[in-house]
Amino acid sequence: MIVSTHKPILVVEDSVEDFTALGRAFRKHALPNQLLRCEDGDQALEYLLGYGKHANWPQQLPAFVLLDLNLPGTDGRTVLETLKRDARLQSIPVIIFSTSTNNRDIEDCYRLGANSYLTKPIEYAALEEKTRLLVRYWLNTSELPLTN
Repeated sequence: MIVSTHKPILVVEDSVEDFTALGRAFRKHALPNQLLRCEDGDQALEYLLGYGKHANWPQQLPAFVLLDLNLPGTDGRTVLETLKRDARLQSIPVIIFSTSTNNRDIEDCYRLGANSYLTKPIEYAALEEKTRLLVRYWLNTSELPLTN
């Protein structure tokens, strides 16, 4: 069992390179929260729907979810829809973090309940800036719900 005073940040990302870059950017901004990675939608739903049941997962639900759309197995849209339909999970902020700039993807995600939609930057400096803004807004400015 992992115990922390800070809720973890769940990153649902199939790319090792993207997750590594995100982790480095979050560390640069002194993120005190544990970054928890799920490699696909199925693993994310297993954690979120059954949190606390796996010895290597935190006993807490995440402060927010950073969710890629195009995942192997269950895609990000299905994960988003499942979270927002579950009474225990629907108040957790879900931030879509995708390479897609397609207007239909953006509209669909907001319709399904996304709290924000960010496009993954190509350059690392831009990723660091988006990460800084994520930490500042979602962890330092916004009042997050007490989900558990």
